[in-house]
Order: sequence, then structure tokens, then C-alpha cells
Amino acid sequence: EPYRRLFNQGYIQAYAYTDERGFYVEASEVSAREGRFFHGDAEVRREFGKMGKSLKNSVTPDEMYAAYGADTLRLYEMSTGPLDQSRPWETRDVVGVFRLLQRIWRNIIDENTGDLVVSGEDPDDETLRAMSKAIAGVRENMEALRFNVAIAKLTELNNFLTSHCAGASGGVPEEIAETLVLLLAPLAPHV
Repeated sequence: EPYRRLFNQGYIQAYAYTDERGFYVEASEVSAREGRFFHGDAEVRREFGKMGKSLKNSVTPDEMYAAYGADTLRLYEMSTGPLDQSRPWETRDVVGVFRLLQRIWRNIIDENTGDLVVSGEDPDDETLRAMSKAIAGVRENMEALRFNVAIAKLTELNNFLTSHCAGASGGVPEEIAETLVLLLAPLAPHV
């Protein structure tokens, strides 16, 4: 084998629903009322299993791409947990990742004009420390295939930039904005 180590990914899991006969019904057609689940008017049982066509609980990438874009889908899948462990899928949580990408975008691009909103000023020491901490955290976690922690480090940096730099001094310093985009590129390449 040309590979030094085998790495198995965990399953993405989602709720599946069975009717009174024990047959699976489309999860997207199930509604919840008062803590019970219904397919049409018939009550169904809920169980947790790996996402797939046989359990009729899959969410197609095309649906997610159409609603949120490819980068949001990629980032959500990587942010749900360690790559080697099974983890749950929750469509409602995709919105949080979508908002993160929007916040990063707004720190660098003006939404109305499409122009850069970065400043040409040199970053202060506190901002440089935050950037260095993010670089180290992203590098370390990407090498260890802990994408969820790398995304958390990017989120910390963006939150710092939002509170410390954006709007206050004419925007995020260009050096910091460029680094943020380069750190995000392997995870969300289309941004």
C-alpha cells in the first residue's frame, strides 16, 4: 500500500421514520406536532440511522447548494464534528454556517457596492496576535484532520475582527483580511 495509515470517516446520521407497517417514509414529508410525528395524517415512529436512500432520510447536495451554496455545504459538513466519528445532520444548523460566511464576507466586501472595505493601515499588536493564534490553530488542526476545530479558530478570528477592526478604523487591515481569506480557502474555496 502506498498509504501510511488508514483513515475511516464516520457516518452522517439523520432521523428516519417508519409507518405502522414498518416501511420507511420520506423524512422530508414528515411533520412534528406536539412531540409526535406524522406522515400526512398517519403517525410514524422516529429512529436515528445513517443517512441514505434506503432509509429515505437523505438530503441531496443539490438542495443544499441551491439554498446556501457549495461553500456553506462543505463548511457545515466539516464543522459538525471530528471527521472519524459519526455525527448527526441537522438542516436547520446549516444556517449558522451560512451566517458565518456572510460575516466573513461583510468584514472584507461592502455588500452594496462590492468594493473592498479593508484598510491600508498596519494592524496593531493585538490584531497581529489574534491572527498568529488563528494561523497556528488552523495549521495544527488541518494537519490533524480536525476541520471542525480549524473552523472554530477562523470563527474566533472573524469575531475578533468584527468587534475590534470592522468599521472602527476604516475596516480590517489588508494584511489580516488576506490571511483570513487564505486560511478559509481550503475549507471554502469559492469564497
